[in-house]
Amino acid sequence: MKEWIGLAARLVIGGVWIWAGALKLGDSYQSVQAVRAYDLLPESLVEPVGYLLPVLEVVVGAALVLGVLTRGAAVISAVLFVVFIIGIASAWARGLQIDCGCFGGGGYNPDASSQYPWEIARDAVLLAGSLYLVRWPRTRFALDGLLFRPLTPVN
Repeated sequence: MKEWIGLAARLVIGGVWIWAGALKLGDSYQSVQAVRAYDLLPESLVEPVGYLLPVLEVVVGAALVLGVLTRGAAVISAVLFVVFIIGIASAWARGLQIDCGCFGGGGYNPDASSQYPWEIARDAVLLAGSLYLVRWPRTRFALDGLLFRPLTPVN
């Protein structure tokens, strides 16, 4: 049963990462603006993070969907979700009214404070799924099973 739950977690979380990253890849400027809106990073890091984050999201998502290096991809996924939860909670605590920028967009959003709880809850559920995959990375229909199966001794 764990392998089927893991498959579902891989596909859902991986699909979310691919979707989020792909939407931001098409508009790098807006991705940089979304990072800047959080006002957490030094200006010298805003652009590199804004440009690299969507690429990382797509790569982690693809690794999860394909089941390649699942545990490593799940660790990166979990770390990203923790960072995003902290970022959203920080924006909420500081009274910022910004779109999370999770699926593109970013910047001022007058309804942001009512959306923050949902965004944190969503990321917490995805974090839990990522942690599940860290603990139980062997899943159905994963390329890891083909690439890293134990070698049988030759007699």
